[in-house]
Amino acid sequence: MTATPSGAATGREAAIEDRSFFGHPRGLSLLFLAEMWERFSYYGMRALLVLYMVHVLKWTDAHASNLYGSYTGLTFLTPLLGGYLADKWIGTRRSLVVGGVIIACGHFVLALDSLPSFYAGLTLVVIGTGFFKPNVSTMVGQLYQPGDQRRDAGFTIFYMGINLGATIAPFVCGYLAQGPGFQAALVHAGLNPARSWSWGFGAAGVGMLCGLALYLKLRDRYLPGIGVRATHTGPAVSSRGEVTTLPPATASEPASGGLSADERRRVISLLILFVFVACFWLVYEQGGSSLNLFADRYTDLHAGSTVLPSSFFQSAQPFFVITLAPLFALLWTRLRKAGREPSTPAKMVWGLGLLAVGCLFLLGGGRVVDACMGSHAATSCAVASPAWLTMFYLFSVLGELCVSPVGLSYVTKVAPARYVGFLMGAWFLTNSLGLKLAGFVASLASTMPTQLSFFTILLVISAAGGLVLFLCVPTIKRLTASVRL
Repeated sequence: MTATPSGAATGREAAIEDRSFFGHPRGLSLLFLAEMWERFSYYGMRALLVLYMVHVLKWTDAHASNLYGSYTGLTFLTPLLGGYLADKWIGTRRSLVVGGVIIACGHFVLALDSLPSFYAGLTLVVIGTGFFKPNVSTMVGQLYQPGDQRRDAGFTIFYMGINLGATIAPFVCGYLAQGPGFQAALVHAGLNPARSWSWGFGAAGVGMLCGLALYLKLRDRYLPGIGVRATHTGPAVSSRGEVTTLPPATASEPASGGLSADERRRVISLLILFVFVACFWLVYEQGGSSLNLFADRYTDLHAGSTVLPSSFFQSAQPFFVITLAPLFALLWTRLRKAGREPSTPAKMVWGLGLLAVGCLFLLGGGRVVDACMGSHAATSCAVASPAWLTMFYLFSVLGELCVSPVGLSYVTKVAPARYVGFLMGAWFLTNSLGLKLAGFVASLASTMPTQLSFFTILLVISAAGGLVLFLCVPTIKRLTASVRL
């Protein structure tokens, strides 16, 4: 690989030593904003996706949910390839531009409102995410020297950008796509209100262009020498399970050499946990599919005389992440100091248990809707209180914070050193599988006799997963006895 020019090296040293952004390099502020706008585009479109397929394309719930699962699953696969290509040929600095342009094109193609453009747009977003997502996060890692104590806090600030974009996007894109006020404005302007969905998708594209424009304008000033050559600095993850730094071996075969008996036991422990991680995401990701439709059809969306867009609910999970993640970080720190911090497998048991508690609230909402649908006098069954979904989203995030951030850290500690990249790739493949399975399970909702029966399936998956993992915890601890956790 060609050495970094001395001027770039000097600039990079200055960028790393800078502390003008809350004690961090000011380049972090630029990457924060670039990622915020990229996630704005992704989650704004995601909030509309299933609703668009059902209302505009007139697809069945099952068809829409299955495609949603395939799409979200692929967005976890392509970053593995995108990170590899950046390492080998493109470089992280250019990969962000390539990815951002492709993503923006994807959203604007989606806005064309035809079936061919729909498939083409989704494909472009998936490809663009593969280039953008792992490499913007890798550049965050490049802002810090090995051993810099600011690194963890820097990634914490960075993933706040992820969730800030994800919180704002459904309000903006959802209002443009579904808001009665905006549709009335289109009519007043002599435009077709049925094309409001195109405005929603287009807004997602504009968000991506905002992030890309900021990056191009300020990267030479804020990120001198950063991303000039691909240098990975170790894996990290946001609380939403997002890829934040991709190790170089993720997309390649593991290093040669067999495993010792102890290493085999540690790998087995990881494979056991991977099963339960997939179960968690299977239930959690109902938010964008089956629960999105539940909000649209069966939830009372009235706020006084105003009817709120159902897609607004998609802001709940990232909002709870922003507000609760710092509290969880403080909780683990205090428990660690007191010598009472649970093991990672035990935290994951709590995660699945909290997810199961959230499903109990879904049962309450489902029971209300089923009672309405059983009434012959009912003309509409949009009767479930918004509190039912909100409480599920709250407890699902409480569970997420016990599973996702600690799980990635656990992989780096338990995996044999020469296989850590390969097993990190396996972790993200597990997430991808969980998202695909989430779409499949969501497709079953329309075949269930009642809402209560479908939500019971979600409860059983999360509760049974938590119980079985609880029984496996002693075994997992024995398998990893040689590792200082």
